[in-house]
Amino acid sequence: MYKAVRHGISYDVHKGVALDVKLELPTKIAAGQKCVTKRETWNEAAPAEYALPTETWREHVARRERYEEVYAKLSSGEVTSINDLITYNLDIEQFAQDVISSSEGPELVRAFWKAVASVSILDPTCGSGAFLFAALNILEPIYFACLEAMQQFLDDQKVSKRKHHPESMNDFREILDQVDSHENETYFILKSIIVENLYGVDIMEEAVEICKLRLFLKLVAQLETYEQIEPLPDIDFNVRAGNTLVGFTSLDEVKRALGDHLFKLSELSKIEARACVADEAFQRFQSMQTQHDIDATELASTKSVLRERLDELRSELDGYLANEYNVETANLEGYKQWQKSHRPFHWFVEFYGVMRRGGFDVVIGNPPYVSLKKIDYSFPIQYKSIKCGDLFTLCCERSANLNSCYGSLAMIIPLSGYSMDAMSSLRNYLLDSYSENHLSYFSASDQPSSLFTGVRHRLMIFVNRRSDHKLVSTTRFIKWFSLERAFLFTSILKSHSIDGDLPAHSKLSGHLEASVLRKMIKKPTLGLWRRKRGSEDTAVYYHNAPVHWGKVFDFIPYYQVGDRAPNISSHIKCLFYSTKETSKIALCFLNSSLFYWWNWHFTNCRDLSIRDVDRSRINLSGFDQYTIDRLNELSVTLMKDFKRNSRIYKRVSKGIQTQFDSFYPALSKSIIDEIDRVLAKHYGFTEEELDFIINYDIKYRMGR
Repeated sequence: MYKAVRHGISYDVHKGVALDVKLELPTKIAAGQKCVTKRETWNEAAPAEYALPTETWREHVARRERYEEVYAKLSSGEVTSINDLITYNLDIEQFAQDVISSSEGPELVRAFWKAVASVSILDPTCGSGAFLFAALNILEPIYFACLEAMQQFLDDQKVSKRKHHPESMNDFREILDQVDSHENETYFILKSIIVENLYGVDIMEEAVEICKLRLFLKLVAQLETYEQIEPLPDIDFNVRAGNTLVGFTSLDEVKRALGDHLFKLSELSKIEARACVADEAFQRFQSMQTQHDIDATELASTKSVLRERLDELRSELDGYLANEYNVETANLEGYKQWQKSHRPFHWFVEFYGVMRRGGFDVVIGNPPYVSLKKIDYSFPIQYKSIKCGDLFTLCCERSANLNSCYGSLAMIIPLSGYSMDAMSSLRNYLLDSYSENHLSYFSASDQPSSLFTGVRHRLMIFVNRRSDHKLVSTTRFIKWFSLERAFLFTSILKSHSIDGDLPAHSKLSGHLEASVLRKMIKKPTLGLWRRKRGSEDTAVYYHNAPVHWGKVFDFIPYYQVGDRAPNISSHIKCLFYSTKETSKIALCFLNSSLFYWWNWHFTNCRDLSIRDVDRSRINLSGFDQYTIDRLNELSVTLMKDFKRNSRIYKRVSKGIQTQFDSFYPALSKSIIDEIDRVLAKHYGFTEEELDFIINYDIKYRMGR
């Protein structure tokens, strides 16, 4: 497990001797584990001895319980698959190095080397190469671990008295001899990874050049003496400029583009043969990059031949593709302009060897978040996700098509990619295309921090794998303060395997949340009681952009722009319910911490639409008269408290003053808690589940 997970719980002491020393919880905090009513101090900040930065006792206990659960599974040998490593957020990189170094036979090391030396990693929108650079840093120690293990087996063979075949482990000797022939071992390993493992494409030529430079600088930084200087690798055919979304990925796509044109169809076999020849030239050129003292003239000649063959294929395929864009190749000026604007990139030719083997083993990236309305051309190829209306959805779909049959796809995309109904075609496509889906959700700068400085998008990271196992695991909607960034990824503990009765895109983090959700989805939707029109006493008004609190009223908040008469803000939406009683229950429910929790599961965690409100779950006809009277009383109390704590906020923009009511629901938390206690009986929540709901996101909602 990562060090952050063990902090304040268990640690190793003494030189080289692993002793599991457990730091016990204070008696007062430990009592709350057994009894919910004894958790009075759980929301207080835990001391540094126990806590990660800003961590409360409640968070520390949750991390500790997860640690003990995973530790028990590791100790009993229950963690047996890659799925487990991802789901329990274990240190996969360290695990791989440990497996290699502790291997009892050469077969495992040989298999590891073969896998790591041949793995193909693609960033289809590589930009300046941040993800490729990260991949380089991850592969480097695994390469070295394999080489060290090879050397150890050869050393053991020398001193062993057992008989062995004279040629056994010759492959290890050849690999190590090749490494030894270079002055700087680290330089050679990094160079090998860059040439043999990493691939990137970007539509901006400047970005491609920066990406190459970034990798080159990493290489140059390894050199210590003049004698260690070697030629930098030529990766013009690894990292390329082109349009990821425009071009043929396979020969079948070319065939579909040609339609019934028999003469052109007869050329398909020739195209494939020429692509194969071009790939042979590429393989030759690639292998020359890591050879010692390669002749520069021969290298340049091989590159020239390769470029010539690729140019011929590109020209022919561009002509076939132009027909799909209704561009006449005979119109040379229009055709050249189309080529310049669209930058076609034909994957099955540019990376023929990789695509012939089934595609890239790993596809990673952070595609651009740009509305298709801002793109000055259309995509005639029928992307299944094109109706989502954003460039990142097409990039994700294309990436999935470039992925091998047992490959992995990992992307950072807007959270809406999985949460919004408008994005359902992308979500369904990815869930159908991959048997394993690991989904993590992250807050934006106002909630209170974001993954990227200046990016206000709420983001998600999905890691999807094609395998023989069906699995969907998720995290909660993760929030953090800037002080927590260093531990953000290594301390993500609660990932829950979604069962078939729960929506795959739920933002769940454990069995407790799953239990709450199951009890809620048994209830009918709130929208059954909504009416298009109604009287004033059946109206409910809500703010459509909540952050940490729902702001729902039985009155219209004050709002005035300039000298105009007070009006209703465009952010305030009105709902009518069937009766006065149902409107009061709805008002309490929509202000509750329970609805706040529910809302994060199925929305983009920013906007609250009428549709979102309607599909929340509660049975407004399922309350007895005593409970109805109690909720009515609480609604009156809450509205009075909202008004008492409100302030008139004034803002000036372009010389015009806007005045409006500003509300502070955090000051009414005790009333909201009582509402949640009443609602808990309606849903049949346990004391543990109620405690979870009342204290959900408490650190961020109440502030430090």
